[in-house]
Amino acid sequence: MREALGEGPVVALTGAGLSTDSGIPDYRGPDSPPRKPMTYQQFVGDAAFRRHYWARNHVGWRHVHRTLPNDGHRALAALESSGALAGVITQNVDTLHEKAGSRRVIDLHGRYDRVVCMSCSEVTARDALAERLGALNPGFADGVPDVEVAPDADAALAATEGFRVADCESCGGVLKPDIVYFGENVPKARVMEGYDLVDGASALLVAGSSLTVFSGRRYVKRAVERGMPVVVLNRGGTRADDVAALTVAAGCSEVLSALAGVYAGGPGPDRAPAPAARVTG
Repeated sequence: MREALGEGPVVALTGAGLSTDSGIPDYRGPDSPPRKPMTYQQFVGDAAFRRHYWARNHVGWRHVHRTLPNDGHRALAALESSGALAGVITQNVDTLHEKAGSRRVIDLHGRYDRVVCMSCSEVTARDALAERLGALNPGFADGVPDVEVAPDADAALAATEGFRVADCESCGGVLKPDIVYFGENVPKARVMEGYDLVDGASALLVAGSSLTVFSGRRYVKRAVERGMPVVVLNRGGTRADDVAALTVAAGCSEVLSALAGVYAGGPGPDRAPAPAARVTG
């Protein structure tokens, strides 16, 4: 993998598969159950959908809030510290890169720990909203048994009737998680920041993403257009396998940890685990 990536600096594009070892499920992994996340149009257009979302998020948020970075997150932070990695573009909203010590992180799809008002654009902390929702719905989260939690802190609850939703304290507007929903566009400034990061790198490393959605896949396209090598690390197939210089079908934690050791002068490339590697192109 080191030979395919070169000396760097490398840019990492990460997805939900990187956070599975932290206990956060992914959307499209080989063993993932079918999921149907709420769309932007549903959230904006229907108060019942918003109530349903906030009730589920009130439960699921607690799970994500307790998660910790895994070896894959720490390896990327170590690669950045060594100068081999320029930064991370992440499709995840769990903030685990930041918790692991990564300094330059572009949260492409937003962050689960912030809430934005759709009227006045005021941004507030999710934990502050948790206190307000708890006061409006005493005992609601405590009375819910263990449930399946999605990568965006949504939880699978069957019944949410009676849940009371909080409005913006400043203007009374509708509150929305500071997350890019399905059907919503990534802010242009954030997209361009990602392009700038890719343009200043020598290679792109995709870790834990199937690249199903274009919001992340656009950076693979950019790298290919600039003649940069693309290395894909993911347990399942991706939509960039045909343009990748190398694909590695393995878990992110062990491979990234080995890669960090290689760049730090540890085990040679021939000793780094790379099961099911396939050189293409």
